[in-house]
Amino acid sequence: MEPTISRSVELAVDPEVAWAIVTDLPSMGELSPENVGGRWVGGATGPAVGARFRGVNRGPGKEWWTRVRVMECEPPRWFLFDVRSSFGMRVSRWAYEITPTANGCRLTEHWYRVGNKFVQRYLGPIVTGKPDRPGYNAYSMEQTLAAVARKIEARTPS
Repeated sequence: MEPTISRSVELAVDPEVAWAIVTDLPSMGELSPENVGGRWVGGATGPAVGARFRGVNRGPGKEWWTRVRVMECEPPRWFLFDVRSSFGMRVSRWAYEITPTANGCRLTEHWYRVGNKFVQRYLGPIVTGKPDRPGYNAYSMEQTLAAVARKIEARTPS
């Protein structure tokens, strides 16, 4: 399946550093304009195939939670998870791809639009307050990747 939207950023760090940041889902609220964090559930303590996570998102005057399940986990290269609504309807799929480069790595965030037509046309815009979900997700991905870069810069001694 091809991603609906992808955005990338070049980072001057080892792939393991980028991996640790993007797979720390409880801390994603520090990076994302919509996600405010969450917690691993069902005995999970971190990224692994089958691990479950309860995410919390916030939009204009609204807050909602999602059910997340890690589907693919290949440290420090590939992390893919499915997102379902609080009542179990599949709404999206996200992935982080980390590719080594001469100066560090390239971090690419992918969004796959997998929800059915009801989710895409009605439920998503009502819950999130974002009628143009693909457009908003492109913006959100750019903001998240920029926040990852700032976090790395703050950790790197001058």
